Amino acid sequence: MREIVYELLARSMQGMSLDAIDRWGARMGDLLWLTLPERRQMATETMARQLDLPLHTAQRMARNSFRNTGRSFLEILLSSRVDWRFIHERLHIATPDAFRAFQDLDRPVVIATAHMGAWELLAGIYQLLVHKHPKQIVVRRPKDEALHRLMTRLRSRPGVDVIPHRMAAPQVLRCLRKGGVTAFLVDHNSSTSEALFMPFLKDIAAVNMGPALLAVRAEACICPVFIIRNGQGGYELHNDTPLDTRTLTGSRDERIQKAAEFYTRAVVRMIRAYPEQWYWLHRRWKTQPPEGWRYGGPLLES
Repeated sequence: MREIVYELLARSMQGMSLDAIDRWGARMGDLLWLTLPERRQMATETMARQLDLPLHTAQRMARNSFRNTGRSFLEILLSSRVDWRFIHERLHIATPDAFRAFQDLDRPVVIATAHMGAWELLAGIYQLLVHKHPKQIVVRRPKDEALHRLMTRLRSRPGVDVIPHRMAAPQVLRCLRKGGVTAFLVDHNSSTSEALFMPFLKDIAAVNMGPALLAVRAEACICPVFIIRNGQGGYELHNDTPLDTRTLTGSRDERIQKAAEFYTRAVVRMIRAYPEQWYWLHRRWKTQPPEGWRYGGPLLES
């Protein structure tokens, strides 16, 4: 029954325009703001601490972050409608030199992205603008099985495999070793067994080491990519110059640490630049290192 309800809701909204999705997504964000007081307080206080903001400023920005989250949730309905017209009319490449360097790579690539801006549109943009094959997106599987099936269908595009993160390593390595490209969201909290601990904004966070480990094992390049809203109904694609993991030095563990620091630095930089477009509802700093742990790497604030 739940799956039927989800499908009916999705079909009823898939015919909406981008501008309508934007409006309804903002309203959904306002509804979340009103009905989730604990998350509202957490997001406000976290923004104030992590960005050194007055509480009233953090509250206004946190509400805009909720609206961004509502928009992102509804944009999953639009992934299949990202076409060349969308690319030409709505998308601006903000970092053209870095993007060309990424497109010209003749190596396997790990794309590192975040719950930032219009992240749900990445699958469609990725399918059109990334010419490498095979292509994968690794996603966290929701607990609701009916919702998982719907989200997988909506995110799927011809030539892009959507795979759940649990037990994804063998499939990712096969893709990368064929010279393909795999995209990961790298800004969520991780369990201690999956994490490297390092600064994330002002506090220590558990950073998912999986993308770094797989990139090092496959000798892949790592490319941070983000889709940001421009506030005028369009989107900007930002990406960093890729990091070639073959150039990293040190032991295997040290190379994995450096790779994870690279994409963590990129995420932190984007959050500082576009704080209202990050997913502050998430308990990012929930998992903490064991007692006596000390960070031995460089500061990651820049």
